[in-house]
Amino acid sequence: MYETDKQQTMTEDMLRQMLEEAGAKTMSRSGRNEHYGSPREYSFEVKAIFPNSLGLQITARQYNYRNPWETTERVNDLVDVALLRNNQYCELPKGYPFYQDKDTEEEVDYQLLLEIIDAVKNINPKLFMLQELTGDL
Repeated sequence: MYETDKQQTMTEDMLRQMLEEAGAKTMSRSGRNEHYGSPREYSFEVKAIFPNSLGLQITARQYNYRNPWETTERVNDLVDVALLRNNQYCELPKGYPFYQDKDTEEEVDYQLLLEIIDAVKNINPKLFMLQELTGDL
């Protein structure tokens, strides 16, 4: 992988493979590519669903460009990651460093994405029900 400023560049295929290795089913779509007139305002989007019924929607935006002397192409080293439960945006239960009072983590780098994936894939869905019953969620 190409690294710039100690940031890991992320690609659509790389993220799909990473999520599949974590046990998720994935699907993805490209935004603007060789057909520059495409109306989509992102480079690509990858959706994943884990066996615990939680999902992630990872979107790489178009604005990650490097200076010409650093690289010759657009790079995606930061992504936005939304958490999905029952196909709707949601927050994580209390006690996690992510998705507290928000359903999207923005400008996530590669290392933080690995931490998010690990946390989401290992959550017991009963924790949501418990915190809904106690009023914490």
